[in-house]
Amino acid sequence: MDLEVRHLRVVCAIAESGSLTRAAASLRMTQPGVSAQLRRIERILGGTLFERRQAGVAPTALGELVLSRARAILPGIDGLIADTARAARRRSAPARIRLASVGAPLLGHLVLAVREVLPEADVTTRCQYSPLPLLDDLAADRLEAAVLGDSPGCELAPRAEVTLRPLVTEPVFALLPATHPLTARDEVDLARLMEEEWAVPRADSDRTREYWSSVFSLTGRHPHTPYEAEGRQLIEIVRAGLAVSLCQATFIEVPGVVVRPLAGNPLWYRHILAWHREGPLAGHGPEILRRLGEGYDAIRAATPAYAVWRERNPGKALLTE
Repeated sequence: MDLEVRHLRVVCAIAESGSLTRAAASLRMTQPGVSAQLRRIERILGGTLFERRQAGVAPTALGELVLSRARAILPGIDGLIADTARAARRRSAPARIRLASVGAPLLGHLVLAVREVLPEADVTTRCQYSPLPLLDDLAADRLEAAVLGDSPGCELAPRAEVTLRPLVTEPVFALLPATHPLTARDEVDLARLMEEEWAVPRADSDRTREYWSSVFSLTGRHPHTPYEAEGRQLIEIVRAGLAVSLCQATFIEVPGVVVRPLAGNPLWYRHILAWHREGPLAGHGPEILRRLGEGYDAIRAATPAYAVWRERNPGKALLTE
């Protein structure tokens, strides 16, 4: 009989538990079965691996040698098994593709792009305001792809398991109540906006508030921020005339709110497509990015304030090639 990987796992389980009975439970075997297995292993290796003691078992000198080699070998074997399983998944048509997005208008276009390249896949989606939990899920193979975002000086830290491909860096605009006097202007000075009450997203690990504060400090002022909200709730606070805020340039105006560029373009936001480096979308990443860029162009064309800004700022906010 030759020594097998399963034999090494039995030896390690006995050493880690210090008892044949406990090792049997962890291996889901019977205690007599583990004893018989150990005797076969010892015959193969030519000596006793464990001394029987009143409190359990302890490795012999030969046992220590075998354990040192087994503990060096098994992680590599486990890694090989995991890598080949991922490779097999990539070769086969995936049954499900899990997508996600931060608060950006690109999730629908991401779904359409994935359905174009993998028409047989079952696509699911979810959203989150902070990109960091989504990046964690991508790295842990709990997502296949996601639209993320960050800001200058507060970029997402790269992960070995995840490919990050920037799509575009766009300006951040002012979000105003439709009745606000500043809506009469073509663009809004950030220092003037500091005089208003603000609605802001909660301080989060994505560092958006940190980035905003660093830019605000250049005006010598910080806004009064009595309202903390996100998404629809933030829009409703602005719509009610209670506060002003900031938004992405691709934000599509809804009744009761107005979008205006900020003078001098002091704030920027970057859209990023991310996918698991060894996931089923790895070979389709560039094509999905291209299709996502087409979707972004469609959104931009449907945003009047952004279209005017583009005319006045040629060559800025270009899609990544």
